[in-house]
Amino acid sequence: MWRKLMRAFRRCTRIMILSLLGFSVFVPVFLLSHRLKHINYEVSKEFVEDLSIIKRRAEAHTLNVIEQEDGEGLKEPLLVVYKDNTSNSGGSFSSDEDKRSVESIVSADGADLSVNNAARSDSKDGTQKRQQEDLRGTKEMSHLDTVPNNTDVPNMPRRILDEKLKEIKDQVIKAKAYLNFSPANGSSHFVKELKLRIKDVQRAMSQCTKDYRVSRSALQKMKAMDSTLLKASRIYPDCTAMVKKLRAMTYNAEEQVRTHRTQEKFLKELGGRTIPKGLHCLSMRLTAEYYALEPEEREFPNKRKRQDPDLYHFAVFSDNILACSVVVNSTVSMAREPGRIVFHIVTDSLNFPSLSMWFLSNPPDKATVHVESTDSCQWLSTKYDVTTKKEASVDPRYTSELNHLRFYLPDIFPHLNKIILLDHDVVVRKDLTKLWSMKMRGKVNGAVRTCDEGEPSFRRMDMFINFTDPILANRFDANTCTWAFGMNLFDLQQWRRQSLTQVYHKYLQLGNDRPLWKAGSLPIGWITFYGHTVPLNKKWQLLGLGCDSNVRQEDIEQAAVIHYDGNLKPWLDIGLEKYKLFWKKHVKYEHPFLQSCNIHK
Repeated sequence: MWRKLMRAFRRCTRIMILSLLGFSVFVPVFLLSHRLKHINYEVSKEFVEDLSIIKRRAEAHTLNVIEQEDGEGLKEPLLVVYKDNTSNSGGSFSSDEDKRSVESIVSADGADLSVNNAARSDSKDGTQKRQQEDLRGTKEMSHLDTVPNNTDVPNMPRRILDEKLKEIKDQVIKAKAYLNFSPANGSSHFVKELKLRIKDVQRAMSQCTKDYRVSRSALQKMKAMDSTLLKASRIYPDCTAMVKKLRAMTYNAEEQVRTHRTQEKFLKELGGRTIPKGLHCLSMRLTAEYYALEPEEREFPNKRKRQDPDLYHFAVFSDNILACSVVVNSTVSMAREPGRIVFHIVTDSLNFPSLSMWFLSNPPDKATVHVESTDSCQWLSTKYDVTTKKEASVDPRYTSELNHLRFYLPDIFPHLNKIILLDHDVVVRKDLTKLWSMKMRGKVNGAVRTCDEGEPSFRRMDMFINFTDPILANRFDANTCTWAFGMNLFDLQQWRRQSLTQVYHKYLQLGNDRPLWKAGSLPIGWITFYGHTVPLNKKWQLLGLGCDSNVRQEDIEQAAVIHYDGNLKPWLDIGLEKYKLFWKKHVKYEHPFLQSCNIHK
């Protein structure tokens, strides 16, 4: 019995000792492993933080390098133009010069790559290459994001932005073409994806146009669209159907362009015929002031000078107050002998009071001005009604009697021998009295030629005259050099000897019977003065300031007369701003009537 108890006690003692021994061994191991795990987590966290700090420093250094290169005037990197077959790659560039531009920036960032490689020295070669490509793409997009919203900033050249916008438009066209291949009212996942991509890219294009830069989000949307288009090319591999669809879309686009051009031409012509509200207000104010004058106060001074053939006479046919004022003021300001200049302004009965009042209250320095109404020439009105009422045009500039009065100059001014005819849309920049000493060699009309090919003012006779008519084809040469109205010197004595007014009436009557030329006085002027025109040096008159935005400044400086021919007149809002200053310098904007009618610079 006692032995059994001792044996049980020793067994319990051994078990207890073994348990304590196991406890003393395993508990420290467990505690140590837990502590080691906590230490490793803290160390790894600190190591990751150190790596992120190194990366941020490297990126900051990269941006600093790019900014330094911008300050030193180095060539900026050009945008990536993605090709159809490289939609998943890093992208290709538009030219070798663009490649060299990007590579120069990448090589300048060698320190950044060395820092990243040192932090990842245990990575494989393939991983390092992918990291370098990602870093290069990130630098390009970050550089695009730093471009300010200004078209003139060298960081975003206008040419590059236009290339990107064209690429986006091409993506939209392709996407819409693929969308038309899908079934009507299709609701497949791909159709929804394609519609979503189109909306995203269109928004990106609108934002790029607004901000004058290509953002990172826009590049990402373009990449997404490239992927979707690649998927679409696999779903719809039929190239024939794609060609037919694109051809139909091209035809529709060409029709829309043709329609818009027609509308643009009509609207420009309509805008050229309009009268600004300010000019209408000015005319009404002056008319009211004119009729408030006494009859003797309405008379112009220096009546004896009007018929003196030894003076320098100028004629202007117009109903525009400001335009006539600019012609008179510019001519007198450039003349060496302004006291010998006489202006004959002929207008219709409606505008006669306002034009008269303007020059009565604002006479030019030393020069003589006389305003005359067409109603004072009853014989002329009778001839005009018989011959020109049938002018086939809805444009009042062509049907107005003022446009045809130039062919009656010898009858309107019977006592004069020579006269210069000026259009109301010209500005005189040099002394024109020298033209009176020019030898006309028996010709009637002195004009600047417009037959030099390659110039904006180039015109041929067959562009305005119908040479399929046998009468014109047998009497005139279509290759004869043409000339321009605007500033013309006329020998009225030779005009009377040649009876050119009767020639004008003859062909005008033929033109009323059948279409021989386009509406206007220029084609019939070429016919009337055919063989009676002497060419002037082209510096006497410069054309194109009312239709051509590329007239050279040096040509303007050399010209004696600049002509705003075309629809973009300087007194209209649609006029070319960079040429208006030559016209505005001769307008008296400080006049109280102009101020009250809101006519300002």
